[in-house]
Amino acid sequence: MKKSGTSSLPLHGGKAPPWLVGRMKKLSKPIIRIIVDDYGRDEFLRRLSDPYWFQSLGCVLGYDWHSSGLTTVTTGVLKESLSSMDVGIFAGGGKGKTSLKTPEEIETFSRKFSFSDDKTESLKYASRMSAKVDNTAIQAGAPLYHHAFFASEDGEWTVIQQGMDTENQVARRFHWISEGVDNFVEEPHEAILAQKRKDRVLNMTAKTSEECRKTSTDLIKDNPKEIKRDFYSLIPEKQKSLKEWMPESKRANRKVKILNLPKRLNWNALEKAHELQPENFEKLLNIRGIGPATTRGLALVSEIIHGDSASWDDPAKYSYAFGGKDGVPYPVNRVAMDKAHRTLKSAIEEAELGREEKLNAIKRLESFSSGKSKDER
Repeated sequence: MKKSGTSSLPLHGGKAPPWLVGRMKKLSKPIIRIIVDDYGRDEFLRRLSDPYWFQSLGCVLGYDWHSSGLTTVTTGVLKESLSSMDVGIFAGGGKGKTSLKTPEEIETFSRKFSFSDDKTESLKYASRMSAKVDNTAIQAGAPLYHHAFFASEDGEWTVIQQGMDTENQVARRFHWISEGVDNFVEEPHEAILAQKRKDRVLNMTAKTSEECRKTSTDLIKDNPKEIKRDFYSLIPEKQKSLKEWMPESKRANRKVKILNLPKRLNWNALEKAHELQPENFEKLLNIRGIGPATTRGLALVSEIIHGDSASWDDPAKYSYAFGGKDGVPYPVNRVAMDKAHRTLKSAIEEAELGREEKLNAIKRLESFSSGKSKDER
């Protein structure tokens, strides 16, 4: 991956009405077809991995321009549309328990395109590790609840997944793409966007966390008993902070580094990891039981005891075309949305006449889009 990326969105309730979802599906198919025919499957996956483009796509399809539901509904619509199209692109996963079916869906897709066992396992690994990284190696208080996996018959893939920060009522979205991936634990995402930055987020994927990743792995390989000793030495009983004696007026302006140690680590998982002797942090993270608390504990022991710090820095332009489900910024314009669908469909049909005619058709669509009335904008 090239850069790292998240996009935070406010939590909205309610469901997408059937009349809107139906139109979203109709409109998404010609968009998919034009992009794949003109630019190829890899380019379609690249665009999905771009948070700006994906957000704009959701807006074009008529969903709330700044709602957390845009992610789940748009990926769900794309999944259903792709399942009925012959473009060599597959979509799996979804919200909640549906995300757990992703490995089975990958196997079905792999059989369809006669992938080797190794290729199938690599896709399943990409799905699993992207989720593990965003749930464990990056800790922003937003556990994942949605995981969408897109792959092509060429073996390339994109992941769009989302976690929910219920305390602040915002969703945090993560975008991945297979292009150029060397490993899953150093700057693995495609872009970094956030509606609201947090003061302290553990980011073990940052380049500046390299030494902390190495030390965390070395601690496991050496002796888990020493980790337990070091861990409990960081939380002596009855110790108080100097901040408690500061005047109230100075506390708010005084930045104090807070460790926020987890209450306990998964010692059984650490013992298992010690037996397996992982050669690097990615392999350590892949071990079942190595979760957020254990990863955080290892990072803090690495920082306080051994001086190898992790990054604690937290790594938002969107437009809309037809309005939003909740009437923000205005109600969905059904007539305009249906007309756009007919125009796109016509563009594809005219493509049989040649590329020049197809481009002219799309230019007509652009003219239509730019010719909206002020009330529609």
